[in-house]
Amino acid sequence: MSGIATTTVPPALAPIDASYGVTQRRVAVSEWIKFRSLRSTWWSIGVALLISIGLGIVFSALRGHDIEHNGGFEVDQTALSLRGFYLAQLAVGVLGVLSITGEYSTGMIRATLSAVPKRVPVWLAKIGVFAAAIFVVTLIAAFIAFFTGQAVLSSYHSSGLFGATGFGLGQTHPLGVSLGHPGSVRAIFGAALYMVGVGLLGIGCGFAIRNTGGAIAALFGLILVLPLLAQALPSSLQVHVVKYLPLLAGTAGMNTATDGDQLGPWAGLGVFAIYVVVALGIGLVVLRRRDA
Repeated sequence: MSGIATTTVPPALAPIDASYGVTQRRVAVSEWIKFRSLRSTWWSIGVALLISIGLGIVFSALRGHDIEHNGGFEVDQTALSLRGFYLAQLAVGVLGVLSITGEYSTGMIRATLSAVPKRVPVWLAKIGVFAAAIFVVTLIAAFIAFFTGQAVLSSYHSSGLFGATGFGLGQTHPLGVSLGHPGSVRAIFGAALYMVGVGLLGIGCGFAIRNTGGAIAALFGLILVLPLLAQALPSSLQVHVVKYLPLLAGTAGMNTATDGDQLGPWAGLGVFAIYVVVALGIGLVVLRRRDA
């Protein structure tokens, strides 16, 4: 019966599990590859480093010169050397937004969510990779800004009380302080934590809005515009509101000296963390409920 054609019935195929082989570690590795492969990552980090360190040196030199030649009293030398982070936060915040909206604008997010349909691992991986990378980079920048800023300040001298360093009136002493100065190490770590928080706010806005321009506008409005609007409040109310806004609360951790109009370092960072958690939570809800 060689003339009779035969057919081979293939074995039944097992159902394809879209999540087969997907682990949180693998998703994190994938996000790390994407994060370090983008040119915007390196441009933003480079700008943030240049601004945070460069402006710290400039402000330290200007303030030191002013105190030495015109007199004055600067209560927080550490915060002065970290002043550049107030502008560098914009670069980090934009990077947080772009790390999300860039995928939506190119359509790459569809491939990402097809490979990881549960979505939560993607959300966690993006947060974890970004937070770890920015914390390391900005912590290094904060230490460099501190040491260079204090080196510049130490080239200037003041006679009189300065920063609670223990010098009496009429005694001349350098303006810079050492790393052992009370609160300096905590302020350096506070600067790095604040920068991470700003970037995560950008990620939350990116997930929630999915448009680069809109997310950046929302981020800058939250950080920069709210304090300006709060200035329109009556002074009796303003003093109780402003210190709880993201900018004042988050940057409280960068100071070694506080006053009654500002939250303490850890309390401020705690309040700022609430803003970050809420933004990321809204982003997660949108990510899970809306199609890519």
